[in-house]
Amino acid sequence: HEPIGVCGLITPWNWPLMIATWHIAPAIRVGCTVVIKPANNTPLSTLLLVDIFNKVLPSGVLNIITGDIGHKLSSHPNIDKVIFTGSTPIGRVIMKNAASSLKRLTLELGGNDAAIVLPDVDVAEIAQGLFWGAFINNGQTCLAIKRLFVHEDIYDEVCEALTEIASSMPMGNGLDEKNIFGPIQNETQFKRVIELVEEAKEQGARILCGGSPMAGKGFFYPLTLVANTSEGMRLVDEEQFGPVLPIIKYRDVEQAVASANRCEMGLGGSVWSKNIDQAMSIATQIESGSVWINTHGQIQPHIPFGGVKQSGIGVEFGEEGLLEYTRSQALHMPK
Repeated sequence: HEPIGVCGLITPWNWPLMIATWHIAPAIRVGCTVVIKPANNTPLSTLLLVDIFNKVLPSGVLNIITGDIGHKLSSHPNIDKVIFTGSTPIGRVIMKNAASSLKRLTLELGGNDAAIVLPDVDVAEIAQGLFWGAFINNGQTCLAIKRLFVHEDIYDEVCEALTEIASSMPMGNGLDEKNIFGPIQNETQFKRVIELVEEAKEQGARILCGGSPMAGKGFFYPLTLVANTSEGMRLVDEEQFGPVLPIIKYRDVEQAVASANRCEMGLGGSVWSKNIDQAMSIATQIESGSVWINTHGQIQPHIPFGGVKQSGIGVEFGEEGLLEYTRSQALHMPK
């Protein structure tokens, strides 16, 4: 295995420092050089990170560019591989740009993760796990729970438990330490969340808490739980990427699995049950790159992470992820 060459890294606006780190580290570890382009609206932490790294790295190993030039990076003839974390539509553009020179790709794209809650759970025991699985980083996380399927026998109980937690969480200016949640990162995403919730209301969804933008300055949207939702609503079928969780009632687990799999994305999923064997059996039927039992989104650096279907190509982390920054060469020697 040899270093693949020059790696073009394109990172998103959510988790900008963390994702930049997990792109840069394996590339340098195997001996590649790097050109990284952070998202236009969150470049500062990556600029500082690169500056710190370059105090010890040889000149030219790690380079950074900013601005609206991702398309040039992904099509540049001297880039050997592109690693991109971001939306599925942009991933398609990068794939098209890379086709001219057959660049190698690792694409970690959008997710619309489904969590399936079986009727045997202790609701009080799992409520916090469900809540944080959905609302980590204000829902602006590729691996957050975006669709919550709950059995009809415990549907109301789960709705009540999550509403109690969400309603107690302070939201506001992050410089005030009493606040746990802050604003949506940008205006475009803010408007999208509003649009999806308003459309769901018109289609008969019931708002359990939140549901309207907060008054005052900033892109603050309250933690919002939406009941009486179903497939066919954009809030369910599309990735909302914000502090909103649709809760879908189901009767048969086969129905829930089928609904979860009808989505064109397949990044992560989870199954919640006291019966681990049953949960594992259901988990293997979910079409996603990662599935968790009684937790959600707990990625680990030694375990491969990537999506299936339109959630991406290739994996990161683990030995498999490290090898994606290499090319293989077979040497045949006479004896």
